This record gives sequence, structure tokens and C-alpha cells, in this order.
Amino acid sequence: MQVQPKVHYFLGANSPTGFYSLYDQLIDREEAQELFILKGGPGCGKSSLMRRVGAAMEEHGLEVEYIDCSGDPDSLDAVVIPALKTAVVDGTAPHVVEPRYPGLVESYVNLGECYDRDGLLTVKDELKGCMKGYKGCYQRAYRCLTAAAQLAEDNRSLLLTQSLEDKLARRAKGILSREMRGEGDQAGRSVQRFLSGITWKGPLWNFDTVELLCERVYELSDPWGLAHGMLVQLAAGAMASGRDVIVCPSPLCPDRMEHLLIPALSLAFVTTTPANPWPHKPYRRIRIEGMADPELTRRNRARLRFARRVAAALTEEAVDALAQAKGMHDELEQLYNPHVDFPQVYAMADGLIRHLEERL
Repeated sequence: MQVQPKVHYFLGANSPTGFYSLYDQLIDREEAQELFILKGGPGCGKSSLMRRVGAAMEEHGLEVEYIDCSGDPDSLDAVVIPALKTAVVDGTAPHVVEPRYPGLVESYVNLGECYDRDGLLTVKDELKGCMKGYKGCYQRAYRCLTAAAQLAEDNRSLLLTQSLEDKLARRAKGILSREMRGEGDQAGRSVQRFLSGITWKGPLWNFDTVELLCERVYELSDPWGLAHGMLVQLAAGAMASGRDVIVCPSPLCPDRMEHLLIPALSLAFVTTTPANPWPHKPYRRIRIEGMADPELTRRNRARLRFARRVAAALTEEAVDALAQAKGMHDELEQLYNPHVDFPQVYAMADGLIRHLEERL
């Protein structure tokens, strides 16, 4: 049976500065009805509980937003049920989530209760020893990503002239005049999500999410990372016309916008590279690299290509380090799993489901 696509994002990123968190963007605490914060260590069933809750809400016809783990994209860090203004989140490090309105909005769910401590005592020495080197793997990954980001910034600063910025501004203005007709009563809002991530599986892009939310996709061919200013203007224009936007930063440069989604208009702007093309025919395609000074590009072609190759190699090294860390974490979970009462985990999930069903 074919698996139906679902809305997936990341809220954390393996970035040059370490783990970069957008978990403050998970759900608007001022409007949220409930936020369930899961506590518990490795292998205790946090991801299993969230998948069970998400599947149950989908069976009731509700949209569910799945937040993948940047360390292991096969695992979940959160599920969001927008219609209920509710989320369930793994609140353990590195994405610690603290309550703002405890008891009113946020509630803790302690999955640590599902451990069999007597059983864990039998593997105490293995547990304490199997994570040696884990932090070192992440530190190596972050050093590689730092060097890759610096090379990418060198290429970007080389090509991003005032003339190019003016061209990007004019193109953004033209798109806004065509796509943002009509205005709302109040300004739209923005929320941040990582659409892509650098993981132990390599760089990943959740393009299925774009297709689910947006029928019309502008593909911005942008091998040198030049589209940020254009995307900023498009986001500002969309919000000024009353539309909410989803701003998607780059995991390699989190202060720069990589993609923009405007679900109310079924419209998306997605940057692509030769290594990461849009998999379908886009609604429009804009060659950002073709707007750069051709003479400047020609003179520096060898330098640009060299920096891109080295940055790609450094990213591969980072991925290798993340894969080593994932292997260590898997060993830890394999030690914990036999000593977790999963029927109790599922019973806790079913309790949450029944509670949410009462609100339908």
C-alpha cells in the first residue's frame, strides 16, 4: 500500500554554530490550548507515542504536522495538531522546551516511568560506556559545517553586488504585483520551519511538504545562495497583504532564508541547486545565477567551483560524523529497549488520544 505524503518539517538543525533550535516556533503559546512536553531518556518510546497520537488525529480527519529529528530523521521530535491548537513535543536536550503557562497550557508526560530500573541495572556498565565519543562526533560535524559555511559565504559575497540586489528587488516587486492582489484586514504572520536538514542520511529536503501545501511553485535556481534578499521582500509583501507565511531558513546559514511557503495562496518559492533540483516541472523557474554579473562570474568560475566542491566534501565529512553519532545512539537504544514497558507507553498515548477526542 502506498504511503500517503504528510507534512514534515525540522525545528532543529545541525548547523555551523551547533544545534540550532526553532522550538520556540513550535506553537503560539498565547493561542495554544495544550502543549504536552514528553520527558524521558533514550529508547523510552517518545517517538512511538507521538506517531500513535498523530495517526489517531489523522483518522479523525485532522491535519497533523510532523517535526522530524535532525539527528535521526526517521524519529519524531514533535507533532502539531493546528485545528486543536495543540502539540506534543520531546522536551529533552538538545531541544529543551520549558513551560510558559504550566498547568494552564503545558503539561509534562513522564515516560521515564516506563523504564524497568532493575533490568537496566543489569546493563549498567554497557550503558555508561557506549556513549563515549558521542559528543566528539557532533563537534567534528559542526567544525566541518563551519568551514563549509565559510566557503559558501565567500562565494556569495563575491557575486552579491549592488546591481544584483537591485535586480532581485525588481523581480520581487514584479512577482508581488502579480501574485499578491487584494489585501487583508490586518498584516499576516510568519512562522519559521526548516524545510531541509543536514542529517546522518545526508542533506534532506521535505519537498513533499511543499507539494501538499502549494500547487504553484516558483523554482529559484540558486547555486550560490543569492536569493535571500528576494525571499525577504516576498515574505514582507505577502504579510503586508494579509497572508501568513512559512519562512524556511537554511540549516547551513540559519540567518538566511532558503524557501518561502504561502499556503493561503497555494504558492511557494523554493531555492534549488544542481545537486538538489526541484523534482517536477515548476510553475515558474527563475535563474538567480543568471542575474549575477556575467563577467564577474566568468572571471571567478574556477574559484567558485573549487569552493563549492570543497564545501560539498566538508558536508560529506559532517554527515559521516553524524552517522557515527547515530550508530552510538542506536547502541544505547538497543540496550534500553528491552527494559521499557511499551504497553505502558501505548496506554499513555491512548490516554492522550482519548483526552484530545473529547475536544473534537
